[in-house]
Amino acid sequence: MWESNNIPFHESNGNPLLTTYFGQLGLAPGARVFVPMCGKSLDLHWLLKQGYRVAGAELSQIAVTQLFAELGCEPTITPMGPTTRYSATGIDIFHGDFFLLQSEVLGPVDGIYDRAALVALPEPMRNQYTAHLMEIASTAPQLLITFHYDQQLENGPPFSVDRDEVTRHYRESYRPKLAATVEIPGGLRGRCPATEEVWLLEPKPASD
Repeated sequence: MWESNNIPFHESNGNPLLTTYFGQLGLAPGARVFVPMCGKSLDLHWLLKQGYRVAGAELSQIAVTQLFAELGCEPTITPMGPTTRYSATGIDIFHGDFFLLQSEVLGPVDGIYDRAALVALPEPMRNQYTAHLMEIASTAPQLLITFHYDQQLENGPPFSVDRDEVTRHYRESYRPKLAATVEIPGGLRGRCPATEEVWLLEPKPASD
């Protein structure tokens, strides 16, 4: 899809749910935010402008190259095992298979923003994804945005991930809180009613 420039999932503006709810994670200025399967999202630009440091993981070379071009900077490129790190001031993007990215390569993570990763994967892969995310990023506080709609009317990606599934994935390590449910004007691709659900995932204390 990146090679053919068929990228309907790429928004031309930053996501308003990010700007509205990200502050509720309570991250300190300069905190490092991990964005899995980040593409060249303008959300990364917004995070940088707020003074956060950004770490992203992305499979598409085209997306990584275009991201740095749009940021107006020349990255330093460093091979790191099965991934390659593209770095500039305040940002590290790890190009390669997310499932091969390791915690010692990723480095410290203070917060997570997932709008395009969990919902991009079919159901059999979502268990693997959430387990690996918590392995490499520990239980950093997370802003998670999911889609909910009738998959008999429209199939993903983005896939529908209901509340029970979010709870099942994260309840052992987090206290999932549904912060908002927002109707998508015109529905998903204009074909079926759909909502976006905003989740704040607060790490459970070690004593829980």
